[in-house]
Amino acid sequence: MYGEFFTPDDEEVCDTIGEWPDSDENGTRILTFQDTSGQSLMLSYHALERSVRVRWMNDQGVELVDVFREGATRLAFTPGKSTKSISIEFHMGECAGVMDIQVAPQLAIQDRLLFQ
Repeated sequence: MYGEFFTPDDEEVCDTIGEWPDSDENGTRILTFQDTSGQSLMLSYHALERSVRVRWMNDQGVELVDVFREGATRLAFTPGKSTKSISIEFHMGECAGVMDIQVAPQLAIQDRLLFQ
């Protein structure tokens, strides 16, 4: 069963979080964030494929987390005075969940994927 992946357009992303997404040859959107300690987080998403990848690297460039997931249904960016966050909702058959990513001031990821 196909469901649409609702994503903001590039201009809305830039207006919301101050970053313009890069794009690769396949149309995948890519955003990279760096926190005050030098760690970085790369978020890539493809609306037609309903896929999301999150890669978190430490200040030495060593990969700490690499999550790839399909079945994304909604991507939202939330600005704040001192924080920026991303919320990604998923629906995959009998499972549904949300991944919340804080990108400023420090990186943090919370992920929940549960049976419905």
